[in-house]
Amino acid sequence: MWTMEKTKDLPLYQQIMKLVEDKIEKGQLLPGEKLPPERKLAEMLDVNRSTVVRAFEELAALGIVIRKRGSGTIVNEEKWGQMASQTTNWRHYVTKAAFQQEVPYIRSIGELGKRYPDEVIDLATGELPVELAPKITMPPFSWQSFLEEEEREDARGFEPLRQVITEQMRCHLGIEASGEEVLITSGAQQALFLITQCLLEPGDAIAIEAPSYFYSLSLFQSAGLRIFALPMNECGIDLTELEQLYRKHRIKMVFVNPTFQNPTGQVMAEQKRRDFVTLCAHLQIPIVEDDPFGQLTYELPHQPPTLKKLGGENVLYIGSLSKVMGSTTRIGWLVGPPAVTRRLALARQEMDFGLSIFPQVLAHHVLTSTSFEAHLKTLRQTLEQKRDLLAAALNRAVGSQIDFKLPQGGFHLWIKLPASLDLKEFNRFLEKKLLVMPGFLFGVRTAHLRLSYARLDQKSAEKAAQILADILAADDSK
Repeated sequence: MWTMEKTKDLPLYQQIMKLVEDKIEKGQLLPGEKLPPERKLAEMLDVNRSTVVRAFEELAALGIVIRKRGSGTIVNEEKWGQMASQTTNWRHYVTKAAFQQEVPYIRSIGELGKRYPDEVIDLATGELPVELAPKITMPPFSWQSFLEEEEREDARGFEPLRQVITEQMRCHLGIEASGEEVLITSGAQQALFLITQCLLEPGDAIAIEAPSYFYSLSLFQSAGLRIFALPMNECGIDLTELEQLYRKHRIKMVFVNPTFQNPTGQVMAEQKRRDFVTLCAHLQIPIVEDDPFGQLTYELPHQPPTLKKLGGENVLYIGSLSKVMGSTTRIGWLVGPPAVTRRLALARQEMDFGLSIFPQVLAHHVLTSTSFEAHLKTLRQTLEQKRDLLAAALNRAVGSQIDFKLPQGGFHLWIKLPASLDLKEFNRFLEKKLLVMPGFLFGVRTAHLRLSYARLDQKSAEKAAQILADILAADDSK
């Protein structure tokens, strides 16, 4: 829809230029897409045709559009999103840059946590608390030892660490990979960042689950990508919808979290996984499988195979130690074809000259420690107990008003609230110093909450459930 609120601040032709630029920035105009004919656009905007002609000519001179006689005006595929001004507009960068955007609700959570650290009940933070990190002694390395270990590192990361990871994936996940297929990253988000910056282009369309924590990441918007939602049912994503999205928008990549999905805690069924990788292979859509919680299964007698095991080279697999060792570990890995890991490794070297040897050596020490498996076992048991504490407290306080399924792993509980609860009411949780993650942060507009129970104890579980009961009671009394 082409409309424009005219102002006296700028000449009309410049207002039209700005309108076109805004549509390109927001992905409403794609590279190679044709703009309306001059006469038609003039009618829609209620301006003279000569004003539109001048705006198009100025945009063409700046390389933003291309004008071809007999073909009309199209968005330049080579300079998508280029700004018209020849002078740096710092205000534009400050207010529009994707990484600078901050959700007020998230900011409020952070401020409350810092201001009242001993009073808040934190069900929002999706990170492992310090007391659940592995109790493993530091290796007795000298500075000289670290320098010697650094000689065993290449662009893809510390070679002994890559070998340990490949061995563990082979034993626990059935993934066969060589050291050349593994890229060590500074956490899972660096892997995602490298994928979006190096394997995709501005204007490309990607699909993510709905709901999904991917929705909250600004790195997709910063890369100029268009995001489309894949609805989910109890078995996993809707494959019919995926095929329709591909036909309509030419989906270039699918990002999924199939095991203990964040925020729902859902596990994609095995047959759904097989059908999913088969469809993506047929459509030639690469899959990015993020698996941060795969090691935190409580009760599944048989965990479904990873998408990587089923889909082979069509799947980029991302793993991480942050959910089992703590977020400060900052060690993740990406598994993919050697050509892909090499390309991403070289790109990272250009950005930050590689990855520090220190966390890699420490991660190698932890993963090869005889006590690491014992730590995982204890962690799983502790998280399961915390899950049960929260679930029991909720059932006692508001069991008839909410709905949830117990996750079989990870540390998130996804609960459905009464539909009558106004989305604006979520600020009442903040007023009571209960930190939660509402569903809208994950791309859904229904009344849902993600509650992370890793930091809970019996007392805080009971108090959190009572606060929720009070809020729902107040809603009923309206």
